[in-house]
Amino acid sequence: MKNPRLYVVATPIGNKSDLSARAIKILQSVDLIACEDSRVSKKLLVQYDIDAKLVSYHKFNEKQRTEELKKVLDAGKTVALISDAGTPCISDPGRILVKELFESGVEITSIPGASALTTFLSQIPRCSEEFAFVGFLPRIKSQQQELLKKFSFIDTVFYESANRLLDTLQNIRECFGDSAKVAVARELTKIYEETVCDCIGNIIDYYEKNTLKGEVVVMLYALKISQEDDVVHEKVKLLSEQGYSAKDISVILHTLYGYNKNNVYKLALSSKQQ
Repeated sequence: MKNPRLYVVATPIGNKSDLSARAIKILQSVDLIACEDSRVSKKLLVQYDIDAKLVSYHKFNEKQRTEELKKVLDAGKTVALISDAGTPCISDPGRILVKELFESGVEITSIPGASALTTFLSQIPRCSEEFAFVGFLPRIKSQQQELLKKFSFIDTVFYESANRLLDTLQNIRECFGDSAKVAVARELTKIYEETVCDCIGNIIDYYEKNTLKGEVVVMLYALKISQEDDVVHEKVKLLSEQGYSAKDISVILHTLYGYNKNNVYKLALSSKQQ
């Protein structure tokens, strides 16, 4: 009998030739493949003569299906988890299953491969290795701005749908001004792959004139020190008006946004003396 094991298998994000030989071998050998959408997965599997039983595993049935897959594994079977494109658990279903199985002692093996996140980051200019990945942004404008401000001191990467991209870019401009810099990529690894990098105003102008389709990855570059100071100053002013002490303000902003305590403390003292 096989040893029960979950294989987390990365699939191509566009170009089907990116499926690794190891991934093909694993998908051909497992007893069951849990996939996000069987219609999408079948197209890939047929191309590589992979004839395995499929079961749906998506964000609407994760909890129920996790219990069912645990029973399959308890029976000594092997299972592969795939998403429609890219690496499962990275803004795709899988986290609940992996957590439950890890805590139950089931062996889990990741078969690495394509990821829109790493593909994107490897082909755009960056000044630092540091970045924050926040998945898909909230749809509510105020929540979106709050999240972006929280990570304004570091390059922030997120996924976005083509039909919401312009609204999100407009929101970034409203939040950080025309000098904010972004990189946008769409259709990665596909025929019409495109990556642009510029100040927010030029990017908005570009996409207002060009049809936007496909999956989109965006990076908002970390604000320059002068821009970040403006953002911090605004937060300090709001907290000061609420009666918080300079010490309390420094702790609050450090805890919520990671700002330097000493710099915030000095700014808060200066604000109170004005």
